[in-house]
Amino acid sequence: MTNTATGPELTELPDRKAGPLLAVWGEAATAGALARALLPPDAALPVPGSWGRHRDGLWDGLGPHAGRALRAVRERAEAERGTPWPQPLASQYTRYFRDGNRTAYEARVFERQDRLTRAVLMALATSGESDASGLGDGGETSSEAAEPGAGEPGAGARWLDEVADGMLLLCEQTTWCWPAHEDTCRPGGPVLPDTAAPHLDLGAADVAAQLAWADHVLGDRLDARYPGLRERVRREARARVLRPFTERRDWHWLGLDGDVHNWCPWICGNVLVAALRLGEPGEERASQVAWALEGLDRYLAALPEDGSIDEGYEYWWNGACRALEALDVLEHATSGALAAADVPVVRATLRFPHHMWLGGPWYLNLADARARPPADQPWHVPYRWGRRLGEADAARHARSRRAGGIAVTAELGRALRELADAEWWAADAGDATGDAPADSGVTAVDAPADTGVQAVEAPAVAAVWFPGTQVGVAREVPGGARGLTLAVKGGHNGEHHNHNDVGSVVVAVDGVPALVDAGRPTYTAQTFGPGRYAIWTMQSTWHNVPEIRGTAQGQGPAFRARDVEVADEPGRFEARMDLAAAYPVPGLERWWRVARLDRRAAVVTVEDTWTFAADGQPSVLHHLLAGEVEQHDDGRLVVRPPDGARAALVTWDPARATAALTVRTLEDPMLSEVWGERLTRLELRLPGTARGSFELRVEVHP
Repeated sequence: MTNTATGPELTELPDRKAGPLLAVWGEAATAGALARALLPPDAALPVPGSWGRHRDGLWDGLGPHAGRALRAVRERAEAERGTPWPQPLASQYTRYFRDGNRTAYEARVFERQDRLTRAVLMALATSGESDASGLGDGGETSSEAAEPGAGEPGAGARWLDEVADGMLLLCEQTTWCWPAHEDTCRPGGPVLPDTAAPHLDLGAADVAAQLAWADHVLGDRLDARYPGLRERVRREARARVLRPFTERRDWHWLGLDGDVHNWCPWICGNVLVAALRLGEPGEERASQVAWALEGLDRYLAALPEDGSIDEGYEYWWNGACRALEALDVLEHATSGALAAADVPVVRATLRFPHHMWLGGPWYLNLADARARPPADQPWHVPYRWGRRLGEADAARHARSRRAGGIAVTAELGRALRELADAEWWAADAGDATGDAPADSGVTAVDAPADTGVQAVEAPAVAAVWFPGTQVGVAREVPGGARGLTLAVKGGHNGEHHNHNDVGSVVVAVDGVPALVDAGRPTYTAQTFGPGRYAIWTMQSTWHNVPEIRGTAQGQGPAFRARDVEVADEPGRFEARMDLAAAYPVPGLERWWRVARLDRRAAVVTVEDTWTFAADGQPSVLHHLLAGEVEQHDDGRLVVRPPDGARAALVTWDPARATAALTVRTLEDPMLSEVWGERLTRLELRLPGTARGSFELRVEVHP
């Protein structure tokens, strides 16, 4: 495939209904208006650039929080400087096409980019004192501050050398695209990328944005020490990313076919940064920004009005959060002309993370998301937007998640925005979002040890229902993690990052999942290929749903929940849905599932009621359990979580079903790092009658 336009030019695209951004911004969002409104490249990104360093002094010492914020970054950067840089190899790249392994190559790429980010941050930490200054904790002097020996460069110069090495390595890297995404490679054909046809994917856009941020904050110093490097960066970014972005209209992630997913804001947001800083000034740059803006608009238009994410909470960070970050950049680059504070779906999606919180490090996971996702997310983004929109719960939850410093694997743009956010670092439990009222029912969350960060309150709503994705969460004790939490999902089996899980339930005790969704294993070629549903974690038989007369759920949007009803009352939350349409089972008329949280009785019940045209073979209810599972002679199960929380008691009428347990050993670290060594599946075999019902009960073990 050549790197030429394969669809109509932008002006020839069919008319499309404006999304939430274009409906508000109108003519101001066109390329012509942007050509006049955009700030020049040196000022277009929302952190101080290298030319503003001496004017505002922000990067000189990085402020009083910098010593602690960059402690881990500094330690890692100092340990790796002088060692060989990670080198992605052809043999690692081609493994994707030989045995499906994508991590061997991607790990080297990520390590290389992470090292460059750390070098940029250290170069910033020594800005203005490049001959004899280092970074200490809270103002003390580090070993880098020692006078260099005769003929040796100072600290800042040494870090600039590290930065230049990393930037040039990226410029010389054969492709910025990850092998799983290259469209010129295929099994049985070419297995190396075509450098004449750069493929624009998540990886390529990410590299372009990283180089743009580095250029923005270190540009003048790079010019002084490495003349010509910045010109090379611009040539590569324009050839590999900016031109393909506007010359092709067949990128699947643009969503022009109506299927819009998280790649769209992720790529468009990074391209936006690259265009603003590295694009050719004038009409070309304005067209790139306008096209990126259209992508963001298309993504927000595709979100349900309730702001929910069918890919799950973990993917909010690489979808909706990416869109929020891009909107921040757009507002700054247009001097406030394009602001999205009044767009309803922006406010709605901002609430999604704290509504998915179960307790401690645990979140409700759907699709490929993990129940205990990485904690080092850019929480400053929802904090900033929560303050801006007056969403105190979103801001307070974000503040409760704040770690003590910048993660050693943080993306450069996110790290720079966080470092530059003085309000974020100054925030505490009594910040400007307002102290929580005495009756608000919020719970304290301890800050990580040795961070110097105060504990802060995290809000937990009594119940929430997202009609756009048919997902609900309800708590026994509103406001906190204590007690039982029920989560239930309807939806369909054609969702993004889909698992066949229509009707699944999750039950947590004190915020720790007991009846669980396993999540996903490490990505391979199979994950997004025709063999996806051969992976056990994707199958309905390993979710908390029925296997009806020997048949699992079907895959595709036609296999869905129907007649979904939700009741939310002070003493009870209940979701009722018919699962029959999710199964290709002849003669199945109805399979009602009612998931109920009775707050007064402190019990979760999952009731299944079925109607067939005639008797047949038995059906089996599956429930996946995490922790140590104790089976008692009377049929009771006690599920004890590994982290010391109270146990769950699981009971049913043993006369109505035959029970068995299957232990699944977890060898993939993506699963074992969440759940430990094993998960256990409870299998309840039901009679094959034409009509019947069954109830499972979950309580806190006394």
